[in-house]
Amino acid sequence: MAKKGKRKAAAGDVATNRQASYRFELLERLECGVVLTGTEVKALRQGTAQIKDGYAAVRDGELWLHNVHIPPYGPAARENHDPDRDRKLLVHRRELERLVGKTQERGLTLVPTRLYFKGPHAKVEIALARGKDVRDKRDSIRDRETKREMERALREANR
Repeated sequence: MAKKGKRKAAAGDVATNRQASYRFELLERLECGVVLTGTEVKALRQGTAQIKDGYAAVRDGELWLHNVHIPPYGPAARENHDPDRDRKLLVHRRELERLVGKTQERGLTLVPTRLYFKGPHAKVEIALARGKDVRDKRDSIRDRETKREMERALREANR
């Protein structure tokens, strides 16, 4: 019997947003740095962050990450961080201006898809995304099911 539990992220990933591809049509991906405090970095190294409901938005000419939960770091009892605070994302000015233009003119949104470490630096992969309607979600489910059935049939044929 298979062991039930939390599904692990890919190697090197702290957190992934697996529902993003179901809720949104991901058009373009971009890697950003994150401004963190020391206790946030230590908590991320434990691998317990949640980015499911997160989004990025431009405020005062800067890119900010909202609704990402990084739990408090246990050993740092008094000097801990606020787990749900907004965090600044680091991108080049040209990339930020391009993203602002695309999100305003087409009604797109910025969704975090991965949170990971690249060397000593924490990075967030954000995706320029368009929300799916109910029909698109049904199409995604149907495509996934047919792909799964084809793979199953191929396995049975090769036995």
